[in-house]
Amino acid sequence: MREDIEVTPLDIQQHQFSVRFRGFDIQEVDEFLEQIAHTLEALYDENERLNEENQTLKQERNGFAVREDSLKQTITDSEKLIDQMNETARKSAEMIISDAEVKAQKIMNKASNRLAQIHEDIIQLKSQRIQLEAQLHSIIEAHSKLLEMGKTQMKMHDEDYDRARLSKETDASS
Repeated sequence: MREDIEVTPLDIQQHQFSVRFRGFDIQEVDEFLEQIAHTLEALYDENERLNEENQTLKQERNGFAVREDSLKQTITDSEKLIDQMNETARKSAEMIISDAEVKAQKIMNKASNRLAQIHEDIIQLKSQRIQLEAQLHSIIEAHSKLLEMGKTQMKMHDEDYDRARLSKETDASS
């Protein structure tokens, strides 16, 4: 940056003024010029340091801007990915629910058909029970009549037997 300045601290220190009658005190001028040269040197150094710091800060700012853009892009990409994942999850959930509803309907239909079949089976079993009860009642009644007939016949046989024995006993005793 010193190249842009026309007068340097060294120029001030080495500058010689011509002496004239009733001129300035040369030693005082030299001391003042020395102070100015030191001040100017310090200003140049400070300016140089500030320029370097400014360059460093610009580079850092550019780096931050690049990182910021990268982060913005990452956030945008992440948001898109999240949206896609949400949409995929929503569609998947809809498919699962739809599949579950179809399966539930099939299960309900099967259960309903099974219930109807059980009702039909119960009606048939009741009808069969009534028929069996009637048949058993008829069989029992028939057996009861057979037993009565058998008793009657046995009674008649017993009476015939008893008469025959009595008659033999009476014939034998007479």
